[in-house]
Amino acid sequence: MDYFKNDLTSIHNGLVKHDFSAAELTAETFKQIKARDQKIESFLTLNEEAAVAAAAQVDQAGITDAEKLAGIPVGIKDNIITKGLKTTAASKILENFEPIYNATVMNKLNAARMINVGKLNLDEFAMGGSNENSAFKITKNAWDQTKVPGGSSGGPAAAVASGQLLAALGTDTGGSIRQPAAFNGIVGVKPTYGRVSRYGVIAFGSSLDQVGPMTRSVKDNALLLSAIAGHDKHDFTSSEREVPDFTAKLDGDIKGMRIGLPTEYLEQGVDPEVKEAILNAAKTFEKLGATVEEVSLPHSKYGVPVYYIIASSEASSNLQRYDGIRYGFRAEDVKNLEDVYVRSRSEGFGDEVKRRIMLGTFSLSAGTYDAYFKKAAQVRTLICRDFADVFANYDLILSPTTTSTAFDIGAEINDPVKMYMNDILTIPVNLAGLPGMSLPAGFSNGMPIGMQLIAPQFGEETMYRAGYAFEQATDFHQAVPTIGGEN
Repeated sequence: MDYFKNDLTSIHNGLVKHDFSAAELTAETFKQIKARDQKIESFLTLNEEAAVAAAAQVDQAGITDAEKLAGIPVGIKDNIITKGLKTTAASKILENFEPIYNATVMNKLNAARMINVGKLNLDEFAMGGSNENSAFKITKNAWDQTKVPGGSSGGPAAAVASGQLLAALGTDTGGSIRQPAAFNGIVGVKPTYGRVSRYGVIAFGSSLDQVGPMTRSVKDNALLLSAIAGHDKHDFTSSEREVPDFTAKLDGDIKGMRIGLPTEYLEQGVDPEVKEAILNAAKTFEKLGATVEEVSLPHSKYGVPVYYIIASSEASSNLQRYDGIRYGFRAEDVKNLEDVYVRSRSEGFGDEVKRRIMLGTFSLSAGTYDAYFKKAAQVRTLICRDFADVFANYDLILSPTTTSTAFDIGAEINDPVKMYMNDILTIPVNLAGLPGMSLPAGFSNGMPIGMQLIAPQFGEETMYRAGYAFEQATDFHQAVPTIGGEN
């Protein structure tokens, strides 16, 4: 099965018509993974035995035309809890953790009868933008193995982009789905905060985290989001809003749509080639009948410092549970209880996680709370108001996803501030709880450029409509990296 020449719909049709079975599809998928992942290194754990058994059950029960995802393999970012399958968050502190329950999104995929083929690499506890913070391996970019795949969902992005899978789940706290999607030339969506349950997702920043789909096409992405979205009684932040069929309005018609192009998002150190690609995308939308006008989001420039104070503060609280007592890594030859805590955490956490725990703890301290955390929360409100002002007159916002294409492995890992600034265009979306999508919009020196579409809260349908129309009018999504064919 060549995933570069098929989509979820064509594979579903093949399964329904018995052109091939779910068992054959799953076997072929593992064959591709074992052949291609030697170069990419996107998987941390394969789920081969259970996947083969699940595929056999699907074949035995049969697949109806309404079961659009049944029998189709999917990969899972390794910070999403999977019952009986090792879940590490790419951290030494959870190196041998085997959960006893499933995340809600996993239960939804199981209900759709998708086949979980394995767990995918990430920056440790989803903290990073290059996949270089994993405790186990560095995933490579599908287009050039000397470059980073982005992060923290670099494993899912590279697996999809290299043709090992058609679909994967990632998580996005400050751009962790959209940035690697841009770097690898695929479609990645961060849904509205609350659209998808966070229950069973290893927490980083609880007011920011959101699970989302990563695919090769907009329609495939919409299919997967339809399957995982919805209210969950286990997650008090999940929305009770009804989930539509996100594929229903993908007709290519966006006549009359109003799109805002923020001037600030083209000035923040954006590479000339990236800026040109976005301006060309704006012209494409205009040819399709949309109106594109410049708008302003003046407080977005404060997004990075606001995010790193809020996210690190929440991480400081969330990561207290990893103490060497209840589960996970415990240091050896300890002398007392304090030694257990200090050494287990010192040896179990990587440098970036420690950095953010210390930043967050400092920001929440009695003497600094008002100056840092409280001020960051106030500026977050201003960023939310900027978006509300624009969406009072516009349906969508168009911008670059990242300021540049993928950078070299090792180029920025020792400069945390430079690494943090890579998320300057994606972070405001998380701070405001909005849905955002990255999709391919061009190339620079053979590397993909990502375009970001931002919608009002629960405006995913509009975002998918515009993304699908752009995709149909261009051919960027049809390009294939050398790992699976020709650039």
